Amino acid sequence: MPMQGAELKPSFPRLHGVDVARGAALVAMAVYHFTWDLHFFGLIATDPVAHPAWALFARSIAASFLCLVGVGLVLSERGGLDRRAFLIRLAKVSGAALLITAATMAAFPDSYIFFGILHHIAAASVLGLLALRLPTSAALALAGTVFVAPVLFQHPAFSHPALVWLGLAPVPPRTNDFVPLLPWFGWVLSGIAAGRALLGTPRFAAAFALRPASRPVRVMAAAGRHSLAIYLLHQPILIGLVWLAVQLGVARPVPAGSTDFGTTCTAECIAQGAEESMCRRVCSCIVEDLAGGPLLADRAAPLSPADERRLSEAIDRCRAKP
Repeated sequence: MPMQGAELKPSFPRLHGVDVARGAALVAMAVYHFTWDLHFFGLIATDPVAHPAWALFARSIAASFLCLVGVGLVLSERGGLDRRAFLIRLAKVSGAALLITAATMAAFPDSYIFFGILHHIAAASVLGLLALRLPTSAALALAGTVFVAPVLFQHPAFSHPALVWLGLAPVPPRTNDFVPLLPWFGWVLSGIAAGRALLGTPRFAAAFALRPASRPVRVMAAAGRHSLAIYLLHQPILIGLVWLAVQLGVARPVPAGSTDFGTTCTAECIAQGAEESMCRRVCSCIVEDLAGGPLLADRAAPLSPADERRLSEAIDRCRAKP
């Protein structure tokens, strides 16, 4: 007997294709993080943060996750938004973001994550609800505005810790993962438009509703349904495995490379969205500041806490110079 006074929400077929897309993004993310781990422990010379191709790969992964957030918002709205389910999910994502901040603050106090991908997803989930009220054409126009806003306008006032997350500061903050509201929210808005197009095209919607036939695709779909848990667990597991391999002698650090610090520094700075001229000036200053020290001699080895502090101080000094 149906409960009196209760209104059942219409059921809709699950779009397994969206789960598969999330799973594929998780696989790509794990590949990037594993490469980062290998470099952090000095097992490979390639720095994925500084390498242009790897930096582009990382950005495409973040863009795909945020686009899927927009698609998910559209799907959650079918038949009316379930506020309780939305708030529970928002609480989980926000709690996970705070956990990431606390963990990285302990491990990397000079470059901890204060507004990474999970922080952005939490904020974008709330802002996305407002964007759902917009027509698709308006959502796409707003997405274009969000994408170009940091290029057209920047101001030192937005470097303040309370405002830097907006993405309008001239110099990106020192952090291991930074996904500011601008321009990245543009991908969520694009995902809203894509989700509407998906639901509005019966042939595509039917294809996405099909259950995966092959085992690997089914595994990716299952991962996509538990994306938050996998996001939180995969990196501690990967970095633990790499650490164990180093301790057991299974993997050995590569010899100190001859990578030019100034070139690597400049590439990393540009990859984070700063202007090339400013990056070259600051990195040249850092090279002069650290000339003759061990930081410039061996870029393949992980930095000690003392080296991290010295490098951070040099960066701060050089950024402050006119």
